[in-house]
Amino acid sequence: MMLRTHLVIAILAVLLFVSHVKYQILFIIFALAATILPDIDCMYSTLGKSKIFRPLQFFVKHRSLIHSFTIAIILSLILAFLIPVIALPFFLGYSLHVFADAFTKEGVMPFWPWKKESSGFVRTGGKIEKGMFLVFAVIDVIAFFIKVL
Repeated sequence: MMLRTHLVIAILAVLLFVSHVKYQILFIIFALAATILPDIDCMYSTLGKSKIFRPLQFFVKHRSLIHSFTIAIILSLILAFLIPVIALPFFLGYSLHVFADAFTKEGVMPFWPWKKESSGFVRTGGKIEKGMFLVFAVIDVIAFFIKVL
């Protein structure tokens, strides 16, 4: 999926959870940052274009190891020991990215190293994804105003 679609999905999750956490700004920042992180394994993504991630792209295939709940859990556990306050938003954002990409035709290996792929019917950048983006964007706006009022 495209970056914008990942973000509108994550924004909805943030809006649903943020009132239940103590450090709301940290929660928002880390959930949204984590939702774009898995695409560092793709040289065409917003983050993947950065030269700092190019070495990683030689070692991992796009939508394999990095796009897995295995990595989401490992990184979240590390964060839980080092900086506990950001572990939950990180896991939420990262996992939502992997979950959303599981609905694309390209799919993901959600439980790497198990090679079984999970894929769906959504073409990245296609009409269905554009529709999903619009639906989530509208829901985000409605949810925001419900939270504010």
